[in-house]
Amino acid sequence: MKREFYVVVGRDEDGYYVGEVPQLRGCYAQGKTLDELMENIQEVIQLALEDEKIIG
Repeated sequence: MKREFYVVVGRDEDGYYVGEVPQLRGCYAQGKTLDELMENIQEVIQLALEDEKIIG
């Protein structure tokens, strides 16, 4: 099953991109570039969904 999530993106004081998925508790990532951020956030989403299956 394919799911879509919104990613809220900003930049921190060091210039890193930071992202959060509001629909998933504790789902945050960062990266030096937008591409790196999106790769990292995808990994975090997968981990959060795996945890959801175990807990739910």
